Amino acid sequence: MTELQRTPTPIDAIAEDWVNTLVDIDPLVGTYIGRDEANGRFGDFSPAGHERFIDEARKVITALDHAEPVDDVDRVTRTDLRNELLLDVESADAGLHLRDLNVIASPAQGIREIFDLMPTATVSDWENVSSRLNALPEAIDGYIETLRLGIERGITPAKRQVREVFEQTKKLYADQGFFVELAATAAPTEGQLPASLASDLSQNAGKAAVAYRSLAEFLAHELEPVATEADAVGREIYALQSRRFLGATIDLDETYEWGIEELRSMVAEQEAIAREIKPGASVEEAIAFLDNDQSRKLHGTDALQRWMQETSDRAVEELGRSHFDIPEEIRTLECMIAPTQEGGIYYTGPTDDFSRPGRMWWSVPEGVTEFDTWRELTTVYHEGIPGHHLQIGQAVYNRAKLNTWRRQLAGTSGHAEGWALYAERLMQQLGYLDDPADRLGMLDGQRMRAARVVLDIGVHLGKQHPDGTGTWTAEDAFEFLGRNVNMNEGFVHFEVNRYLGWPGQAPSYKVGQRIWEELRDESKRRKGDAFDIKEFHRNALDLGGVGLDTLKHFLLAD
Repeated sequence: MTELQRTPTPIDAIAEDWVNTLVDIDPLVGTYIGRDEANGRFGDFSPAGHERFIDEARKVITALDHAEPVDDVDRVTRTDLRNELLLDVESADAGLHLRDLNVIASPAQGIREIFDLMPTATVSDWENVSSRLNALPEAIDGYIETLRLGIERGITPAKRQVREVFEQTKKLYADQGFFVELAATAAPTEGQLPASLASDLSQNAGKAAVAYRSLAEFLAHELEPVATEADAVGREIYALQSRRFLGATIDLDETYEWGIEELRSMVAEQEAIAREIKPGASVEEAIAFLDNDQSRKLHGTDALQRWMQETSDRAVEELGRSHFDIPEEIRTLECMIAPTQEGGIYYTGPTDDFSRPGRMWWSVPEGVTEFDTWRELTTVYHEGIPGHHLQIGQAVYNRAKLNTWRRQLAGTSGHAEGWALYAERLMQQLGYLDDPADRLGMLDGQRMRAARVVLDIGVHLGKQHPDGTGTWTAEDAFEFLGRNVNMNEGFVHFEVNRYLGWPGQAPSYKVGQRIWEELRDESKRRKGDAFDIKEFHRNALDLGGVGLDTLKHFLLAD
């Protein structure tokens, strides 16, 4: 899979300079992609920091407008980078940064979560951790300043999000919260932690905890009383956010109707498989039957982690022999239990030099100790290979052709998550889900993704219920999702709150899958007998992460 090194172009230089600017403005980006030079600090989360970011984005847009592409690689870079930066400017004009608070993907979580990705092998690594802990209070102060400006301008998040994030922050400054535990367990794998550094870590961890206490007090006493009552963001903001997560413009009303039909299809498919598992059984009865099957159960997070790793390793080995060309550099995927207990499963990509491999993280909610393999098998394929790890790892590997921005930072949720759902169905087609129980588990996830297309668009746009009985409310969403997933109440609570506070993101999975499948089918229609599915996948992934409109334009260009 080795390719001749492509000569960097002026557009590559613009993209590389933008990555350097991002690492300087937002060191969390640097940590994420393995640029360790800024690991000891945070960026400026204040309004001034955001203004600097937008000013720099405008400069890059201008530079791209005056740059001439030399080949298709350049044309993709210019198209996608320019589109992303224009969305940043449009979002800033809409004041979205002034209401940037939700339960899963806002600075309230990001400032804490970056410590999960920081290297901890050496004394120097722990010095960076200590330095960043020391800088955390200033980051929180800047974030509070931004939210205060939102209050001043009447641009605030929903009360529900404020209350939920308040509960999250309380866990972080508790006596045995994350920061205290981080300092208490500090131990480099190389060398010994000096006593002075251990003392600094403890003091700075205390400062970080106090900073999160100040955030909690701000949320409770200043922001919550003036926060927006409505959970729905309305059509204008929703359309903007949908474009952000898809990298494509879609007809939201048509997509809502498609989501309703897709959900019906998922339900019918589940019902048919339930009868395969147990003759005459409903979906609920088949699930109850499987839940009592001890051979399909894992007990404890250690067993979960081992099973994840074994399943992932087996998929890499087998698919690498028969279905995909998998470079040696991305054959390592680490399956991890996340240090938090918020719920959710996610993937973090490898660093540019692969010194930190791709990782699948499972944030297991407090009190959850049993796991059913039939439910989770497809998740390993979704997060690993042929899902996120193949897609993102391949882009990182493709450094002979793609600049750093294309390898490490480009792309959208619709592209990444759409591919991962596409990969789930692909694994069914390749025979990895022939067991009806595993197939039911896959459909359980696909049904959930279809359901949230309906409820997400329904709530935020105030659509009519599928049965025509009134318009959607947030309360309807909890009941609706509960009927369409086989998860506990805590999962449903977290997921719906996520959708309400992160509009447009949840539908990007299923809508992205739809677009990926449409592109495959259109390519097959055009090429006829000459169509090669391996070649289609290779050409698509060689583009790296891109918006779905960009993917469609360049993948079908010939």
